[in-house]
Amino acid sequence: MENWRGARLMVVASVVAIGWLSLVVMGSPVLHKVGGSKGWINHDVNYTEWAAQEHVYVGDWLIFKFDRRYFNVLEVNKTSYENCIDRDFIKNITRGGRDVVQMTEARTYYYLSDGGYCFHGMKVAVQVQEYQDPALAMVAPAPSPVVSGSSVFTCIWIIVANVVLFVNLMVVGIL
Repeated sequence: MENWRGARLMVVASVVAIGWLSLVVMGSPVLHKVGGSKGWINHDVNYTEWAAQEHVYVGDWLIFKFDRRYFNVLEVNKTSYENCIDRDFIKNITRGGRDVVQMTEARTYYYLSDGGYCFHGMKVAVQVQEYQDPALAMVAPAPSPVVSGSSVFTCIWIIVANVVLFVNLMVVGIL
């Protein structure tokens, strides 16, 4: 019985350690203030330049800070973005002028402000990428499309594999 408790403790400790290491390796989400220190306003910000300097990854957040009496934030498709079309938007993320949205998948997200502000440059296209640790990229090959799911899926997979390993070691009698 004492051997079983020790094995269970080892499994729990391993699961916790692997989960924590997975978060460290994959990085923590970052909050990106759209437009930098000036925020989401209609002048003095080149959002194309701002977006080109940002490295946004799946799981990161964008925060739009603005005066909601004048501006809003609409997620649109590429055509609407390019032509400043504010009808038939994907999502209105405007809530109170300090609005956040999480980047949930690797793709380009398009945002604009309606009321004609888009025509004056108040739009941004944010390219979101899967996170890949540069240190691991030099050692390991790129993951296949089947394996390259979300960070949560990867963490769960690592935990399950670890538990299976320890159960097998207990059955064989090594632990």
